[in-house]
Amino acid sequence: MSKFEKDLSQGSVAKQLFAFALPFIISNLIQTLYNVADMIIVGQFSGPISMSGVNIGGQITLLMTNLVVGLGAGATVLIAQYLGSGDRRALKETIATLFTSLAVLAVILTFVMLALQVPILKAIQTPVESFSEARKYLLITACGTVFIFGYNALSSVMRGLGDSNRPLIFVSIACVINVILDLILVGGFKMGAMGAGIATVTSQGISMILCVIYLRRNDFIFDFNFSSFEFHKNRLKMLFKLGVPMSIQNVTVGISFLFLTAMVNSLGVIPSAALGAVGKLNGFAILPAIAISSAISAMAAQNIGAGESERAVETMKIGMLMAAVISFFVFFILRLFPEVLLRAFANDSEMIKAGVIYIKSFSFDYVIVPFVFSLNGLFIACGHTTFSLINGMISSILVRIPVAYLLGMVMDMGLYGVGFGAPFASAMALILGLCFFFSGRWKKTVILQEL
Repeated sequence: MSKFEKDLSQGSVAKQLFAFALPFIISNLIQTLYNVADMIIVGQFSGPISMSGVNIGGQITLLMTNLVVGLGAGATVLIAQYLGSGDRRALKETIATLFTSLAVLAVILTFVMLALQVPILKAIQTPVESFSEARKYLLITACGTVFIFGYNALSSVMRGLGDSNRPLIFVSIACVINVILDLILVGGFKMGAMGAGIATVTSQGISMILCVIYLRRNDFIFDFNFSSFEFHKNRLKMLFKLGVPMSIQNVTVGISFLFLTAMVNSLGVIPSAALGAVGKLNGFAILPAIAISSAISAMAAQNIGAGESERAVETMKIGMLMAAVISFFVFFILRLFPEVLLRAFANDSEMIKAGVIYIKSFSFDYVIVPFVFSLNGLFIACGHTTFSLINGMISSILVRIPVAYLLGMVMDMGLYGVGFGAPFASAMALILGLCFFFSGRWKKTVILQEL
C-alpha cells in the first residue's frame, strides 16, 4: 500500500475506529467553522439582516454541496471495498471517473444557479429586508462551485483509502484563511454577506489547489493530468448506483429544511435570523454523529471488501457508543446554556429569545441521531444507499415538514412547534433503520456482488 492507503481490516476495531474517526470529527468541526465564522462575524459587524441573508444563501448553497457529498460518500465506500479486495485497477478507474463526473457537474450547476438565483430566493419567501444580502452571498458561492466540489471529492477519495489525516490538514488551512478574510472583508471593508461569500469561496479554492499540488508531488494514484480525466462506464454506473441515492437523500433533507426556512421566513426577519443561528449551532452539535457515521462507512466497507463482515458490525456498534456519548453531552450543554451560545452570533436580545425557544424543542434530536447515523453508516458500507434514501425521504418529507407545519403554524406554537419536526423525523428514521437491521437484509452486500 502507498503512503495514502491504510489497512483498516486488521488490529483492534476500537483503536482503529477511534484513530480513524478523530480526524473525521476534527475535520467536520473545522469545516463547520466556515459558515459559523461567516455567521458570527457578519452578526457582530453587520447585524440580523445580513445574518439572515447568509443563512438563506448558505442553505441553498448547501443543496449543491450535498450533491457532491452524496456522490463522494458513495465513492468512499467503493474505493474502500476495492482497496480491501485488492482490486487496484477498479480503484484507479473509480477515482478518475469520480473526478471527471464532478468536474462536469460543477460547471453545469454553476450556470444553473446563476440563472435561477432570484426565482429560488423568491420561492422560499426570502424576507424583503435580507433579499439583497442573500442574493449577493448566493451569487459568490455559486461561482465557487468547482472549488466546493473539488475539495469534497479529494477528501472522499483519501478517506476511502483509509487516510483521514490529510483532509484534516487541508481543511484547517482553508478555515484559517476563511476567518482572516471574513475579518478583513466583513469587519474591515463592511461588505456584509458578499464579503462572507468571497471569504468562503477563496479559502476553499486555495485549499483545493494546495491539496492537488501535494498529491501530485507525492505519487498519488491519480496524476491529475488532463488526459487522465475520463469516464469508465462500469465505474460510473456503480458510482451513480451508490452515490445518486445518497445525493438525493442529502438534497431531500436540505429541501425539507428549506421548507422550514420558508415557514419561519413568513414570521419575520428576527425568527429567520434565530433559525440561522440555531442552524449553525446544530452544525457543531450534530457533526460528531455525522463524522463517526462516515468513519463507520469507510472502515466497515474495507472490512466487507476483505471478507470481515463481523468486524464491520463491531465497527458500527463501537461507533454508535462513541457517537451517543458525545451527542448526549452536547444535548445537555445546549439545554443548560442556550443564551450564552446564541450570543456568540449576535448580541440581539430578540434574536436570542427566539433562538432559545427553538432550541428547547429542536435539541431533543441529539438524543436520537447518533443511533440513526451509525446504522446508516453500516448500511452504506454494504452499498444499501437506496434504503437510506427511502428512509431519509420518509423521515424528512413525510414526518419533519408535516409535524413542523402542524405544530408551528396550524397549532400556532411558532418556533417551538417547528423545532419538534427534527426529533420526530429522526425517531421515524431510527424505527425503520432498526427494522432493516434486524431483518438481516443489509447483509446482502451490493458492491461485492458486482466485483
